Amino acid sequence: MITLYDYELSGNCYKVRLFLDILKVPYVKRPVEFYPGFEHKSDALLALNPLGQLPILDDAGFVLRDAQAILSYVAQRYAPGSAWYPVSDARRLGETNMWLAFANELTATASAARLQQVFEFDLDGDKARRGAYQLFRILDEHLWLSERAPEGGWLCAGAHPTIADLACFPYVMLAPEGGVSLLDFPALRRWTDRVKRIPGFSVMAGIFPASPSRQQAPTERGAIAM
Repeated sequence: MITLYDYELSGNCYKVRLFLDILKVPYVKRPVEFYPGFEHKSDALLALNPLGQLPILDDAGFVLRDAQAILSYVAQRYAPGSAWYPVSDARRLGETNMWLAFANELTATASAARLQQVFEFDLDGDKARRGAYQLFRILDEHLWLSERAPEGGWLCAGAHPTIADLACFPYVMLAPEGGVSLLDFPALRRWTDRVKRIPGFSVMAGIFPASPSRQQAPTERGAIAM
């Protein structure tokens, strides 16, 4: 059985919960008081992750840290051979890993702005917001082009999303909490709606389901079957 050391308001924890929910993999949540208790810095959790970060996944004694690494592991362990992590296609695998790295940049910018504004962390919020806007412009242009490709609409080529879509999704959706507006990024907003319509999609505080009218359009580009 998987144990996920989890903070409910963390976008990085959420992306792991989301993927486990999509795959219908059973797991146990071990809540961690990230704020204001800073339990992730306790001796017990530092023994699991010396970097003092969440999430942490324990799969029957195999302990793994870093949200993107956990997504990769879960894909190979519980959905081997699937399009979620296309190890048999060198180009799509390279794309997937490239956007997984991009997700870390979103954590350093959009997430940092949210930490400063919502949780009052001592961070340079203005710098984080500028960085987030730069990344969102890159994402929006890329997704606009992807929508015009055959079977496009996702971060990586092909008709099926990858774990890269799930990795980048949370801190895009939560960006307004950090003062980063999505109004100027229409392709980015359309992509977030496609992610919300993936079967098995689950929510967190600040991230809501797609509207009923959008959910009733299964033939629309980007709709998929699992």
